[in-house]
Amino acid sequence: MQPHLLSVPAQRGPSEAVPAVRPVRFAGIRLVHAALRRDLARIPTALRLLQPGDETTAAALQRHWDFLTAMLTCHHEQQDVRLWPLLRRFAPELRLLVNWLEDDHHNLDHSFTRTTTLMRVGTRDPASAWPVAYAVEELAARLETHLRIEEEQVLPVMGELLSAQSRVGTLGELLDLLRLAEGPGAPDALAWLLEGVAAEQVDALLAECDDLTVRQWPHWQAVYARCSEQLWGAVPTGE
Repeated sequence: MQPHLLSVPAQRGPSEAVPAVRPVRFAGIRLVHAALRRDLARIPTALRLLQPGDETTAAALQRHWDFLTAMLTCHHEQQDVRLWPLLRRFAPELRLLVNWLEDDHHNLDHSFTRTTTLMRVGTRDPASAWPVAYAVEELAARLETHLRIEEEQVLPVMGELLSAQSRVGTLGELLDLLRLAEGPGAPDALAWLLEGVAAEQVDALLAECDDLTVRQWPHWQAVYARCSEQLWGAVPTGE
């Protein structure tokens, strides 16, 4: 993930200019990766902080896990159906790698399904939450290998293959695909993807989206922020 994409802007004086924001190639893909990393890093801590009788937080954590898993599934399906066939045709040197990534998608999906079963146990019985937290951490490490391969070996080739004006892998394309899929809604997905992104970078990313999305974004962000604060307010960020 490019550091500036998720950086928190420093406080500036009234006379200081906001620095120019460089476009981020394949921002839709990179934002999904960053959001998965962010949440898989803080979910184990949230599990360990669960207290007996805190059913509200437990239910919210389970809902968020189900949302995260649904986003991952949509991400994998979009790559398998749209992106990998493109690379097999126009970047044949990546065929073996792409085949491995597609197979690994299925393996990861099975791993997330198994972990979902554990999450249901951990959120219902806080006494069981610690072993579940370790399982989530192991899954995060497993996923990290996959994400790094995509970022270091696939995205550079895509950058050479596709023009800068291509919508493949952009945030706008991702939201369009989510609207067509039976999965998370675009409002929740956009707020989840842009959590923690610097304000000036958010403005640049929203430029990839349609006018209706831009107009509705402040409301979507406010609703998500309230829910996020309730769920993660007591969880250290580790920053």
